[in-house]
Amino acid sequence: MSGWQTLLYKEILRFWKVAFQTVAGPVLTAMLYLLIFGQALESHVKVYDRISYTAFLVPGLAMMSLLQNAFANSSSSLIMSKVMGNLVFLLLTPLSTINWFVAYVGAAVIRGLVVSLGVFAVSALFTELSFVAPLWIIAFAVMGATLMGALGLIAGLWAEKFDQLAAFQNFVVMPMTFLSGVFYSIHSLPPFWQTVSHLNPFFYMIDGFRYGFFGVSDVSPWLSLAVVATAMILVSTIALALLRAGYKIRG
Repeated sequence: MSGWQTLLYKEILRFWKVAFQTVAGPVLTAMLYLLIFGQALESHVKVYDRISYTAFLVPGLAMMSLLQNAFANSSSSLIMSKVMGNLVFLLLTPLSTINWFVAYVGAAVIRGLVVSLGVFAVSALFTELSFVAPLWIIAFAVMGATLMGALGLIAGLWAEKFDQLAAFQNFVVMPMTFLSGVFYSIHSLPPFWQTVSHLNPFFYMIDGFRYGFFGVSDVSPWLSLAVVATAMILVSTIALALLRAGYKIRG
């Protein structure tokens, strides 16, 4: 097993050994959202024709869980290594920048996908889902998880203590995911907030992902694909540059 594979395996084991917290917990949270919003609004909200509101919610909740957990995995792993002081042992290895990136982001992608699959598995008990365009689903899931894994890497490098990381998650990641159309179509918003939503890259991740299930979306899936791919490349490039420079990890 090569160096990057060993680091990737270690990062996967890190979240899998506490799967009750890192996987089951987020799935339960998503199910609570589904039960509360689905039961309360099922007969009052109609977003797309022939699609129930509960079915509409599931892809959004699955993608929201994927994004939040991909971010949490890479960011928490890096900040824990910095705070506990064991990052120095990783710095002594001959691993390249790209090895670091692939291992940390790869584990984040895997955790995000596992949580998302868990949400779908439990959701099947409550509603029937269609899969109109599976390749779109896979593309947006992988790109979204990669983007958030890379963003988590940036946050983990920048933060020097857990308070800073929590602030980044609470004031950046959480608002952007909740205001991205998880629980509603942006066409139900006033014009000003529709414009704001179009500036949020998380909206395109969720809207494109939802298109793969229903074949309908608020904007063109090709536009969503272009925005998400551009954001992923930009964030990944920044993360790689910071790793290469040893930002806040090398004396």
